Amino acid sequence: MEEKITLCGDNCIECPRYNAHSEEELQNVAELWYRVGWRDRIVSNEEIRCEGCSSHKACTYHLVDCIEEHNVEKCNQCGEFPCEKISSMLERSKDYQRRCKEVCSDAEYKMLEKAFFDKEKNLRK
Repeated sequence: MEEKITLCGDNCIECPRYNAHSEEELQNVAELWYRVGWRDRIVSNEEIRCEGCSSHKACTYHLVDCIEEHNVEKCNQCGEFPCEKISSMLERSKDYQRRCKEVCSDAEYKMLEKAFFDKEKNLRK
């Protein structure tokens, strides 16, 4: 199975945001992100569009700055791994997972689970 694992352990290849290309797909993702609480409003297609993590994007877990400070490419390469930032991120992810179970259809949840809720396992690869 192909993977593209982010700093925080997400799998881009499974992410509906990363895979959304049409205007309709982007709009659907923006609505889903709002419904699960990852955005405080339905954002524009331009704002929701994603081509993967990069230094120009704001990381809600503050990991981009951290890997630069520690001179590593991924968190699991750091001598301090797992650190407080990772522990906090995993706790937030569990909260997101519970929320997704509450507001998503089974198909939506399975899609999000593959993309976002195997963080710890992905980070330890």
